[in-house]
Amino acid sequence: MSRQLFYFSVLGLALSACSSHDNKRAQGNFDYAQKQEAKDFVVPEALDKPEKNKKFLIPTTINKQGPIGKKMDIRAPSLVLPIAASSRVITNSDEAVIWFDKVFEDKDLDTMIENAFVSQLTADGVGYERVDATNFTDENLKGTTQVFESQWYHDELETGWLFTDIESSTSMRFRYELYTKPHGRSVSLKVTLIDYMKTDNAGGSKFINPIDKQRAEMSMLNEIVAQLDYNYRLHQQENRLLRANQKLVTLGENSNAEAAYIVEMALDNLWDNMPIFFEKQGFTITDLDESDKKYFVDYIQPDSSLWDSIWGEEQSIIDLADDKYQFVLAPLDDKNQKTSVTIYQADGKPLAKETLERLFSVMELALSFKNIY
Repeated sequence: MSRQLFYFSVLGLALSACSSHDNKRAQGNFDYAQKQEAKDFVVPEALDKPEKNKKFLIPTTINKQGPIGKKMDIRAPSLVLPIAASSRVITNSDEAVIWFDKVFEDKDLDTMIENAFVSQLTADGVGYERVDATNFTDENLKGTTQVFESQWYHDELETGWLFTDIESSTSMRFRYELYTKPHGRSVSLKVTLIDYMKTDNAGGSKFINPIDKQRAEMSMLNEIVAQLDYNYRLHQQENRLLRANQKLVTLGENSNAEAAYIVEMALDNLWDNMPIFFEKQGFTITDLDESDKKYFVDYIQPDSSLWDSIWGEEQSIIDLADDKYQFVLAPLDDKNQKTSVTIYQADGKPLAKETLERLFSVMELALSFKNIY
């Protein structure tokens, strides 16, 4: 035998030894499993028995028929991971079930969850079908149940180095049950392994032990929860971009048909934020009338510093004459979602529409507070 062939043989044996390692079982000596139970402590009749502390007694209700030694599965228990927003699990439950509460008012919760597991199946290259829910719905429950079943998931374990061989093949199918409460704000998702088949050198089997079944169900459920969490984050990003590009300030009229800026903000919120606007734009508040939502201000146009221009920190300036002004806020609709901002001169006349148009580019950014929040 050549030296090169010898090295390949040794390497092949090493790889085979690595592949045969079972991460379900502990490694080492299991002599403890062969030990006999110690006999009860016997006290001679002439002596008093010592007192017993019940705190250290071993209960008699423990399961004595469980696996011992090499038969014991040492893997950590599988858990449902509630990583998506407003998700929660049922404590002390062995089922792969998770509950979701509504996060976005503009989206149906059950539809978002359905899209999440469809996206997961699509990414895995596995199809699915909708099943008649009446076969799986508890008549005592109020609400609706949607049931879906996946096609087969296939997983093959290959061994070998230069020439690979399929050592085992595992196939699984899952059922997905979506239960929606009548108010539509809470939805549960349950995943169940309904079909299983494994083929290896020993032949084929449809049996899977309860621990592996639970791990498969919870792993699948966690994949869907992670996908839903990703969809949540994507929707939040879209909402932020939409708000960033939204026109929060427009030019219009107040309830008295006077030219005014229209701000997409509730009256009380805008009133509370106006001091920030005045401070940033060079106005000084001299008085206010909270009952009529009126600010009295003095305006001195800020100087544009040369150094600010050099360092790129130049701020747009409101091109108004140095004078006294009044800012009057008023609601524009019954829902209090729009507020008019009318600017009056010292003589009580509102600024003309042409003036508001000339100042709009600066006022739109300032009154939307985009450069602050």
